[in-house]
Amino acid sequence: MIDRYSITASASTLSDRFGVDVPEFYKPRYNATTTQLLPVITHTAPQGISNFYWGTSPAWAKNKTLSEKIVNVRTETILEKAAQQKSIIKNRCIVPADGFYGWKRAGKKSFIPFRFVPRDSGLFSFAGTWDEYEDTEGNQFHTFSVITVQANSLVASVQERMPVILDPREEAVWLNKESTEADLLGLLKPLEAEYLNHYSVSPRISDNAADVPSLIIPAPPSDQFGNLTLFD
Repeated sequence: MIDRYSITASASTLSDRFGVDVPEFYKPRYNATTTQLLPVITHTAPQGISNFYWGTSPAWAKNKTLSEKIVNVRTETILEKAAQQKSIIKNRCIVPADGFYGWKRAGKKSFIPFRFVPRDSGLFSFAGTWDEYEDTEGNQFHTFSVITVQANSLVASVQERMPVILDPREEAVWLNKESTEADLLGLLKPLEAEYLNHYSVSPRISDNAADVPSLIIPAPPSDQFGNLTLFD
């Protein structure tokens, strides 16, 4: 599962990279995690940043069909189920990011956190889908899920899954209202390992409440109990 990532760019950098208006509510996230309101760009409103909940409908939403957390959507599910294919035609988005986290098993109950980043230290995005809900007063609220794929060789050294990562050309296809189903499905593949770097980070990344710059700094490999390890 992919349930943590980072988007630490300034508003101006985000605007320049994606060609969008960035609203005042935007703030960098060093530990973006599920249930939070996070920035996305939808194919229905590609000119600006929207703030959607990641992976779950709000507790007060009328529509409970997705009340369980749907953090990730597997490419295998999309390819196998016609309903999922229709969802990427109707409701798709990209999730701006500059890194994502994975946990490598170091023992029966211990894991080492790693951060994966673009080799050029720039920004990329994840392919996603979104949905909308209505509260008891009729207000609309939105959620998103990150599409995942079998990991490339680098990510597979840590865990089995990775997000579908898009480059600028692929983002344009994903956000284009005229893209065909074949165009979109053709993007659902792992990024080649040569375009990523990775390093171990502090186990504090496992704390949902932690969201500080030091979380993205390389740290000696240690598990969630603070035990240092040579396992890297």
